Amino acid sequence: MARLVIFTDLDGTLLHPKTYSYADALPALDLVRERNIPLVVCSSKTRAEIEVYRNRLRNGDPFIVENGGGIFIPEGCFPFPIEGKAHNGYQLISLGMPYGEIRKQFTALRERLGTQARGFGDMTPEEIAALTGLSREEAVLAKQRDFDEPFIFEGDPDERFLQAIEGAGLSWTQGRYFHLMGNHHKGKAVNILKALFERIYTTVMTLGLGDSLNDLPFLLAVDKPVLICREDGSHDPRINIPGLYRTTGIGPAGWNEAVLQLVK
Repeated sequence: MARLVIFTDLDGTLLHPKTYSYADALPALDLVRERNIPLVVCSSKTRAEIEVYRNRLRNGDPFIVENGGGIFIPEGCFPFPIEGKAHNGYQLISLGMPYGEIRKQFTALRERLGTQARGFGDMTPEEIAALTGLSREEAVLAKQRDFDEPFIFEGDPDERFLQAIEGAGLSWTQGRYFHLMGNHHKGKAVNILKALFERIYTTVMTLGLGDSLNDLPFLLAVDKPVLICREDGSHDPRINIPGLYRTTGIGPAGWNEAVLQLVK
């Protein structure tokens, strides 16, 4: 029998898009914990941000940060050596370009094109808190980036800037904000972890839950993709793949709906 592994986005998926609460998902989270199902967070958030939620959820599984830029695997999680770098109690598999280089590229492209765009690296914690609805303390954690730069346009999105990112051999994606990054994405990271879980369980069935364009690569990589309903009652129209389950519930309510139905 295949071993189920769940991969989940956070913002707008397991977490409510405004309150960041996961209370509506508690019944499904209890079921996941009861059945000892690996629950892998796969988010645009930083390591520091995700660690807060892993502690709250009592989660000890690997996690994927910054749109697939890095995979953090707790030491002893797998009963075999991991080809990664030791990092504060984890083995880190780096897939992304270092943040310092990402910032250099971002500022160079912005200056060359005269684009009105601001990244998290340009903002104070107070500005990020006002933009995102995070507390100041959470905003400080959001600035501790390793692999990608969230940014916003001051006005309409500048297509020239997005094209220039691709022309520079980099990539971009969009969740709640735009993100500039190297040649990584969530799907690559999910496939690496799936292969590691298969070394333990032989046959693995993967369930993935997300809500935005930046989740598309990993929704394509899993066996059972779930698209979470957005706060306005719609689903991201850019995500339309075979076998896609669209929830009726918003955020964590939709997460709860899908996991209870698909796991049971």
